Amino acid sequence: MTTVLHASGSADFLGLVPALAGFTPRESIVLLPFRGKRAYGAMRLDLPSNDVDLDEYVETAIALISRVTGTDAVAIVVYTDEPVLPTRDGLVLPVAVAVDDLLDSAEDVGLRIVDALCVTPDGWASYLEEEPKLAPLADIPAAPVAPGIGDVAGDQLAGTALPHIDLAEKERVGTALHDLEEVLAHDATGRLTGGENPQALAAVVLLDDIPAFFEMLLDEPENLPPFATAALLWCLGRPIFRDVALTQWATDAARGIRVLDAQLAYSHSGETIPDDLGAVFLGRGPKPDPDRLRLALAIVRGAAARAPRASRPGPLTVAAWLSWALGRSSHAAHYIDLVREIDPEYGLAALLGSMISAAMLPEWAFQRG
Repeated sequence: MTTVLHASGSADFLGLVPALAGFTPRESIVLLPFRGKRAYGAMRLDLPSNDVDLDEYVETAIALISRVTGTDAVAIVVYTDEPVLPTRDGLVLPVAVAVDDLLDSAEDVGLRIVDALCVTPDGWASYLEEEPKLAPLADIPAAPVAPGIGDVAGDQLAGTALPHIDLAEKERVGTALHDLEEVLAHDATGRLTGGENPQALAAVVLLDDIPAFFEMLLDEPENLPPFATAALLWCLGRPIFRDVALTQWATDAARGIRVLDAQLAYSHSGETIPDDLGAVFLGRGPKPDPDRLRLALAIVRGAAARAPRASRPGPLTVAAWLSWALGRSSHAAHYIDLVREIDPEYGLAALLGSMISAAMLPEWAFQRG
């Protein structure tokens, strides 16, 4: 469903941008794809730093916005804390060189320019005016409430903080994970002693059908018992099962079973994993159900918050991928940074980080609807 938001001028339009983006950007350039008079979402980029190749930055930005189905026009909005500089010839707006290059590049590929605006702590102005003048921020109306968007007052990193978990709960999960690993180790050698924690033995049963376990979690995403969280952490700490979770949560249980079978065949005999299964990780194929992705994200964020530090890279990396799949690259980059603080060499996080750095987005991000 497309939410229609109406603007009668530049100030009104600025009031809509947070609703279209899902947050209030900071230190950002936001590009909004239009088809006719209607905008479809928003793409946020960090402001170009001094060491960025500006030509490459502009080329990448315009190439991305042009991929959105049906796009024939673009609006550009800069959000910055930099001051507006007065000169003898008038005001110099921040990031003006980059914006001029973006406008030229957009026109070169046939995109109509809807607007180009700058929002600073001192006020807002238009890059399209020969002599820009600051207008008061009070002119910008509050973002409207639109179905499915929610609170947009926070910036692009709002919502990335892990849930607050008390120490006692963390200790319960840490103990559960230790007991579960002990049972699995004894079971693998056929040396169960009979003195194992009964809850750990019950958790092992969950792992007899891992796709079913992952699907069950979606039905009960809140307040998982410690041993269910421990079982999830054990799975996400192992690439074979972590990759099953990623693909299954982005598709369905049947695809999860296929991925698990393919992963096991690869580990046992080197059999090649089918291309259609690997394509999901790269953002190719049908658009996932966003509600399903959001449920999975809530689950792994909760698991990461409860996990012992050494067990956090798995759930944090899955949180990064799920965020990326939802079009939240800023959130994904934040989770990758948390992984690097624990394990700078964690393989999947490094791969996903390189994808984000290259401004690679899932193909379904460019599909309307």
